[in-house]
Amino acid sequence: MNKNQILGAKLRDAALTHAMAAHNPLAAKLAEQAGFDAIWGSGFELSASYAVPDANILSMSTHLEMMRAIAAAVAIPVIADIDTGFGNAVNVAWIIPQYEAAGVSAVVMEDKTFPKDTSLRADGRQKLVRVEEFAGKIAAACAARRDANFLIIARTEALIAGLGQGEALSRARAYAAAGADAILIHSRQPTPDEVLGFIAAWQDDTPLVLVPTAYPQLTERAIERLGKVGLVIYGNHAIRAAVGAMQSVFARIRRDGGIYNVDAALPTVKAIIELQGDAAMREVEQRFLR
Repeated sequence: MNKNQILGAKLRDAALTHAMAAHNPLAAKLAEQAGFDAIWGSGFELSASYAVPDANILSMSTHLEMMRAIAAAVAIPVIADIDTGFGNAVNVAWIIPQYEAAGVSAVVMEDKTFPKDTSLRADGRQKLVRVEEFAGKIAAACAARRDANFLIIARTEALIAGLGQGEALSRARAYAAAGADAILIHSRQPTPDEVLGFIAAWQDDTPLVLVPTAYPQLTERAIERLGKVGLVIYGNHAIRAAVGAMQSVFARIRRDGGIYNVDAALPTVKAIIELQGDAAMREVEQRFLR
């Protein structure tokens, strides 16, 4: 099976599939080594790595090229976070084959207006497009894909926008009817109650996707018991881990006036060289560099 088929099979499997966010190929390789099933090509993380807000400031080409680089670096599937689809249904129809060609196995598209605002910002602009407009974007994405195993995941921000359970369910049903392979339901409440209520009311066969950033107490074991969730995404933990580690190390170096205290606690240079694929390069040298 190719990566697309593997991800589709995992999404339908009884066992929960888990994806870790990455903002570059190195983070993706580390997630793969840790045993994650897939990589979440996070728009939030990529924006943060460029030190700009998660508000459609980076271009589609910047995001696409990073997804291409990540997909080339790992053997597990990549799920690309394409925000609102970089425009309307016409834009979506054009970009889906681009992401397929980049080696991505799925895209997640959300029903907010363009430009979007990040979902977990307390006072963000959380405006949604009309249901009919977003359903058209989902249908356009499904029609544009060249491999039927390439997944189109619809993300509704109805709970994020404070529109309530009824609106979230109505939108999710419309997106599933438009052809979405899965529905991502998002919430920024500090407990999972809002999402659990949605899951309990969801009667469609289309699998659900969760991103439990705001309610980390919901474990994978508890999610599996719900029976309707096929995928859990850890949406921003790579960049948060990187930022926290760098802040700590940089502060210690300045405090100590040198690296003598931090050096022993860091991964060795040899370990980084190994992650860079040095062994494969040496093999090529031995075979072909004459």
